[in-house]
Amino acid sequence: MTSRRDSFQARPPIVRRRRRRPIAAAATAAVLLPTLFSASACGGSADASTSGNDLTVMTWAPAGTGSADRPGMTALASAIGQDVNTKGGLNGHRLRVVTCNEHNTVDGARACAQQAVDAKVVAVIGSYSQWGEAFMPVLERAGIPLIGGYGLSQPEFSSPLSYPVDGGMPALIAGNGRQLVDAGCKSVALVRPDTPAGDNLLGYLGTALRPAGIRLTDVKAPEQSSDYTPVVRKAIGKDEPGTCVTSALAAEPTGNLLDSYRRLNPKNTRIASVIGSVQQSVVDSTGGDSGPLGGAYVTSWYPPESAKIWDGLRAVVRTDTTNGHPIDVSDPGVQTTWVAYEVFRTAVQKLAEAGKPVSAKAVSSLLDGGEVIDVGITPPLNWGTTNMLPSSGSPRLVNTWVTYQAVRNGRMTLQQPGFVDIRWTLTGGRPPA
Repeated sequence: MTSRRDSFQARPPIVRRRRRRPIAAAATAAVLLPTLFSASACGGSADASTSGNDLTVMTWAPAGTGSADRPGMTALASAIGQDVNTKGGLNGHRLRVVTCNEHNTVDGARACAQQAVDAKVVAVIGSYSQWGEAFMPVLERAGIPLIGGYGLSQPEFSSPLSYPVDGGMPALIAGNGRQLVDAGCKSVALVRPDTPAGDNLLGYLGTALRPAGIRLTDVKAPEQSSDYTPVVRKAIGKDEPGTCVTSALAAEPTGNLLDSYRRLNPKNTRIASVIGSVQQSVVDSTGGDSGPLGGAYVTSWYPPESAKIWDGLRAVVRTDTTNGHPIDVSDPGVQTTWVAYEVFRTAVQKLAEAGKPVSAKAVSSLLDGGEVIDVGITPPLNWGTTNMLPSSGSPRLVNTWVTYQAVRNGRMTLQQPGFVDIRWTLTGGRPPA
């Protein structure tokens, strides 16, 4: 493994060249984005197309579905636009943000993508959907880039118009496997959704565990249930020393899973998870350090919510622009949306510096050209051909860095400083010497 041992207190010290400051600083925000029109359901104002100096973008996520809800992502997109528009816009442009509820359905995802086409958006930014097979072809036909999708579906890591800012579930689950190897686990049970996306997780986790000879047990679970007792029983098995269980369910079902885990009260099993399944709000709601997540290992794309690099996100969430919508800063969907808008801001700024007009094609061409995008939260991002992952299935997965965290004193904190590169795991290689 390759690990960066520096602190996140100022910024992720992945490279030692000068960084751009995050979007949140007041001086930077003044050159950002403009007024946004948020929409309920798959709505948006009928005139939400790009016109004159306006730039139109879209953010979508499911709401009102139960376990898959991510309303904080669209609420944050609206808040970013409103906050930035009061500070002069993005390089002279007003930004219109259209939001869409994709309802966690194939038809909903396709409808949101079609609305993006109808609105002539410059980009879809920071959106959440597991139905990439439905929405990505719609965007591709219109030449619309997807910047910072959550990373739930394969097309997000293979489409030439997708620009993921994190490694999605593949990086999380592979990184979690290496974290559990370091923790001394002798067997690992993966509790995951009984879906095609869940099927894909097994391969990544198996590749991470195999060099250490760790036994992997596949535990399929329903995406929604109030009682996961049979699932937990299968996962903990004989509850022997060295038994580890990791969850890749969504946050709400993970909370129900932990209720069953607590009732069974295994003595020797260690629990782990990935960000999105577990976040600070889940730790709090399950009893903090005295609950089942006390001491748990968690793999994330980013530093913990307490890190200073999120000050800008916190500043926008504290403003009146949120219109009363609760936004959980520890939610990785919210964090990914923030990073994705920062990437878009940087791309627009670079186009302005080059004297080029902003369009969907111009944004894609800039990113495809190998321009390094460094927003100070992730390692520098580069979607150029030479930086592609040597994988036919996931060539667009360019951010192969994760952070190792642990729950200590009821808070998610860094288990070790800096990022860990798990690129070798994602390509089916061997761990570095």
